[in-house]
Amino acid sequence: MNDLRRTVSDLLPGVLADLTDLVAIRSVSSLPAHHGDVSASADAVAGLLRGAGCPDVRIVAEGGQPAVIGRWPAPEGAPTVCLYAHHDVQPTGDPDAWTSPPFEVTERGGRLHARGVVDDKAGVAVHLAALRAFGGTPPVGVTVFVEGEEEVGSPTLAAILERHRDLLAADVYVICDSANWAVGTPAFTTTLRGLADLVVEVSTLDHALHSGQYGGVAPDALTALVRLLATLHDDAGDVAVAGLVRDDGFPLEHDADRLRAEAGVLDGVELLGTGPLADRLWTRPAITVLAVDAPSVAQASNTLTATARAKISVRLAPGQNGPAALTALKDHLTAHAPWGARLTFGAEQYGHGSQIPLEGPVADAAVAAFTQAWGTDPVQMGQGGSIPMVADFQRTFPDATVLVTGVCDPDSRMHGIDESLDLGDFSKACLAEALLLAELGAAVGRG
Repeated sequence: MNDLRRTVSDLLPGVLADLTDLVAIRSVSSLPAHHGDVSASADAVAGLLRGAGCPDVRIVAEGGQPAVIGRWPAPEGAPTVCLYAHHDVQPTGDPDAWTSPPFEVTERGGRLHARGVVDDKAGVAVHLAALRAFGGTPPVGVTVFVEGEEEVGSPTLAAILERHRDLLAADVYVICDSANWAVGTPAFTTTLRGLADLVVEVSTLDHALHSGQYGGVAPDALTALVRLLATLHDDAGDVAVAGLVRDDGFPLEHDADRLRAEAGVLDGVELLGTGPLADRLWTRPAITVLAVDAPSVAQASNTLTATARAKISVRLAPGQNGPAALTALKDHLTAHAPWGARLTFGAEQYGHGSQIPLEGPVADAAVAAFTQAWGTDPVQMGQGGSIPMVADFQRTFPDATVLVTGVCDPDSRMHGIDESLDLGDFSKACLAEALLLAELGAAVGRG
């Protein structure tokens, strides 16, 4: 172990330099203007794998953004481990709101700041560090799969898995795209919520009207939309949509004061919902109004709006069926439309949640590797966010062990302003993965 620890430590400066270069590529998969950057990012990942000694590197796409597959054949009798990450990133939001330029890695207080530096180009870098630790000859078979459209819901992942199933088949899947319990405390994610969202448009008039001339009689669509959206939660903040599954009894407790501090909840503002915090965060549905299309304040006039739209997102309990959740949401909205307002539904999508049991000899080896690398036992926790491709892997390769890890922590602010990566946790994650590959390879010799 000490030799591997020294090797990984010596490799870290080069890995971080490569991470810096990768982050500089603005691979925002949701914005068509950056699709060329997503392709450039795939090319860069492919080059990094070749530089790590990978003998078989391919860029694949099945109607969507490019993914990278790199393969090392398994030594005789050794298992194959698939290492997953994604190279696409979220938009930055207002770049002027960032403390430093969003695509330039900047170190402050032991953390690297930039868009994608933790979600999930750090996952790519963790895999590179672990592979470089073996000088291009890992002790097990390795497939590196770096996706290019995770941040838009992995719409063509199923097609990639179907078309390239033989390339991606493995005994173990290590998904480095989740979070740790705290800085210095690693975690394995054992539950993931699913995701469903749609656009609803409310119409009350066939044209806009002067608010003084018709206000008080003619209903405006924006007020109707606001009233409709308010029905999605009860007064305590619990979801009020019938037909959405909720699971209770997650074994890990979450402290309210810690959660308020991590989330930046303002003094005097209440937390939403009732019941254990872990259940509210990880195993129950949550509904968020993501956006509203309506006149802006700057350009508002004294007008009754004829139509208004909103995008609604539902985080689903791990056992919830996506299409059934969308049906329940539509039924609720239709039943609660005020004043006979007309509703139409636009773009919708869904992704399944997952239960990921941490059990069996591979899981035991992973827990041991992480304990050695971090110096403390890993926590089993849930994630309120969604990684739909975990369910895709489980469905496509039902006999494999899936391990969901990551390098995010409660202050990483992934998807937000000033996203960041803790350097200490990053180095430990690199070592943990290298130790896991070593242990899986050594198990063959012992067996």
